[in-house]
Amino acid sequence: PGPASRPPWAVDPSFAERYAPDKTSTVVSKHSQPATPTPMQNRSSIVQAAAGGPHPRPLQHPGPVLADVAVSCCRGRYLVALGHYYHPEEFTCCQCRKVLDEGGFFEEKGSIFCPKCYDTRYAPSCAKCKKKITGEVMHALKMTWHVQCFTCAACKTPIRNRAFYMEEGQPYCERDYEKMFGTKCRGCDFKIDAGDRFLEALGFSWHDTCFVCAICQTNLEGKTFYSKKDKPLCKSHAFSHV
Repeated sequence: PGPASRPPWAVDPSFAERYAPDKTSTVVSKHSQPATPTPMQNRSSIVQAAAGGPHPRPLQHPGPVLADVAVSCCRGRYLVALGHYYHPEEFTCCQCRKVLDEGGFFEEKGSIFCPKCYDTRYAPSCAKCKKKITGEVMHALKMTWHVQCFTCAACKTPIRNRAFYMEEGQPYCERDYEKMFGTKCRGCDFKIDAGDRFLEALGFSWHDTCFVCAICQTNLEGKTFYSKKDKPLCKSHAFSHV
């Protein structure tokens, strides 16, 4: 942020005069070097991305082929599927017993399923409602969810494949997270966005470029600094006007 966006005390030329010897002075506190700035993602609140799509299934076999063949048991019309011959009425789903003479089917560990029963048995469960996911599935936080179940904890809007933030174990969309938990820089009063370099000092958060001496604007990142009324000062100005 430029000088125009800084608080008045950071750019006011008369600031030094407020600490002249004939003025009432405040206690000068010496501080060790502030911690090295870290990305916003390293805070307790992290930004992640959800991924959506259909739940994975094995290749669906096309419908069986109906043919006129002669086999050892009798003659007539048979279904040919998975390299075997079946009476049409005997080629059924192992769960619902629906005849599979038309449409596709799935084979799992030697058992044959219609698409509906396969999804019901092998589809993943939703982490929220615990029901099977037979349509679009969301992958987030190393779990699977119905699209309608993975929502912002504040506005309840489905997050889908947008970025989201975690706070106290709950997901938030970017808008609500910034509104409820966003951090502002003490120096420029603008928010500290995800990915911005920042540091903590004097009980506040600062952009790394905003943590400067209140009088001479020298950047104090990684340096010893002093404070008066929660204002950071370099060593030169901290003692020259006490």
